[in-house]
Amino acid sequence: MTNAVLPIPWLDDDDEQTPLPDPQTALVEPNGLLAIGGSLSPQRLEAAYRAGIFPWFSPGEPLLWWSPDPRAIIRPNSLHISRSLRRTLKRHDFTLSLDQSFDAVVEACAAPRADQPGTWITTEMKAAYSRLHVIGLAHSIEVWRAGELIGGLYGVSIGRAFFGESMFSRATNGSKIAMAGLCAQLRAWEFDFLDCQMPTEHLMRLGATCLPRGQFLLALAASQRHPTHLGPWQFTATNRLHDQ
Repeated sequence: MTNAVLPIPWLDDDDEQTPLPDPQTALVEPNGLLAIGGSLSPQRLEAAYRAGIFPWFSPGEPLLWWSPDPRAIIRPNSLHISRSLRRTLKRHDFTLSLDQSFDAVVEACAAPRADQPGTWITTEMKAAYSRLHVIGLAHSIEVWRAGELIGGLYGVSIGRAFFGESMFSRATNGSKIAMAGLCAQLRAWEFDFLDCQMPTEHLMRLGATCLPRGQFLLALAASQRHPTHLGPWQFTATNRLHDQ
C-alpha cells in the first residue's frame, strides 16, 4: 500500500493546537497534498512555513496544505540573468521598493491572466497574507516606472528562507526585475534560498534547481536557526543590482 491511498487528515477550522502532519507523509498523487482544513491564522501559517508546508486551494475548495516532492528553490547567488534582462537592469529606467504597496502587489498577482483565467489568491488568502505583512513576516517588492507599478512579487520570510508566493508583470521583464532586486537583497542578508514551491519552465530558466523533499527539509531546518528579518524591509543592496 502506498501513501497515495492513505486518508488525509482533516483539521477543524478553529483548531490551532493540532500540528500539521509530517511533510514526509504527503501524498504522491496529488503531489504533496498533506492535510485539509484548519485556519490561515498567522500562527498556523508561520508554523507551516517553518515545516516546509504551504496553503494552496481554489475558490470553492476547502483549505489544502501541501509539501511537494521535489521542491524548487533559487539560491540568491544563482539567479540567471538573461542578456535582455541584463540590458534592462543597466538602463536603470525603473525604481524598486520594498514593502511600500503590499496589498497592491497581492491584488495584481490575483488579477486574471490570459493563460490563467482563475486565481488561487482568494479573498481569504489576501486577508491572511495582509495579516502576516502587518506583523512583519510577509513582504512585497515593487517595480515602478514613471510612477506606475509595472511588476512585483510577494512572499513570506522566516529565518534565512524566503518563501515566494506569486509575482506579476505589466511590462516586459517587470517580474524578473523584481526577482533580481529581491535576490540582490537576499544575498546581502546572506539568505540560504528562495523557495519557489513547484518547478516550472519559467522558474528553471531563472536558475531554479529541484531538491528532493528530504534535502529541502534539511536546508530549511538550517535556515531556521537564524533570526528573522522582520519588516518593514528596506533596500540595502540596490547598488549591486545594476552590476549583475
